[in-house]
Amino acid sequence: MIRDLGGLHRFMAWDGGILTDSGGFQVHSLADLRRILPDGVEFRSHLDGSTHFFTPEKVMDIQAALGSDIQMVLDVCTPYPADRDAVQASMELSLRWAGRSRQAHGDSTAALFGIVQGGMHADLRLASLQGLTALGFDGYAIGGLSVGEPQQERIGVLDTLDPAMPVDKPRYLMGVGTPQDIVEAVRRGIDMFDCVMPTRNARNAHLFTSTGTIRLRNARFRDDPEPLDGQCDCYTCRNYSRAYLHHLDRCGEILGAHLNTVHNLSYYQTLMRDIREAAAAGRFDDFRSAFYAQRGLPVPV
Repeated sequence: MIRDLGGLHRFMAWDGGILTDSGGFQVHSLADLRRILPDGVEFRSHLDGSTHFFTPEKVMDIQAALGSDIQMVLDVCTPYPADRDAVQASMELSLRWAGRSRQAHGDSTAALFGIVQGGMHADLRLASLQGLTALGFDGYAIGGLSVGEPQQERIGVLDTLDPAMPVDKPRYLMGVGTPQDIVEAVRRGIDMFDCVMPTRNARNAHLFTSTGTIRLRNARFRDDPEPLDGQCDCYTCRNYSRAYLHHLDRCGEILGAHLNTVHNLSYYQTLMRDIREAAAAGRFDDFRSAFYAQRGLPVPV
């Protein structure tokens, strides 16, 4: 249907970039509804119980029909924790699927990204990256993180991969994250991110600001006349008080979720703009120090 209606760009009336994922994360998150087989993944629909089989080739066909600009290979997202043998087996299967995805992508003009897997094991991560770079992709994603592992283990994986990643290709950290996660990942060479956090947290009255997070459901915001963030110029902060947004949330009014979302998305876009400008000017370390100082936090070592 979307293909016949002109692809996602026309369907959504969006002329910016669109990235589509392969469904690999759903292989992880819907584990009770799937079976991983050598040729692909069998899913049982949570809607009607019908079964569907997704191969690397079918996933490429679907993304081609959607007409996205950046497309992802089908991979296996390893859960945390997992024993080494299981991690190695899923990494090697992901590599085989990456090769099949690369071949099925053919001469498409869309960019195709490979996904580095290997759990928390440095040698498996490097083996995965080596296999992907041998195949040749337009960019390289780091998957299998933000699945419940401690932050220091995630940072350890990024520290391992940073010097080994191709310097002339985009680096994409999948499923991350908080503002602090983003700052620390950029410090380790990451360019791109995706996460539901800005919108999901907004719907739950959890707001990100230049001085830290605000949990708007707390009673102390009931009569607070200040905007969410005095340094933010988004529509929400220009027009509404914390008290009003607190009221909307308590009433279950959808306008509250909408206004909170406007703010959180604006905050994240501003954060990324400031990071880009600081990096381009050669002052990222100064930016990072100021980021933590505003929040009253020590700069991580």
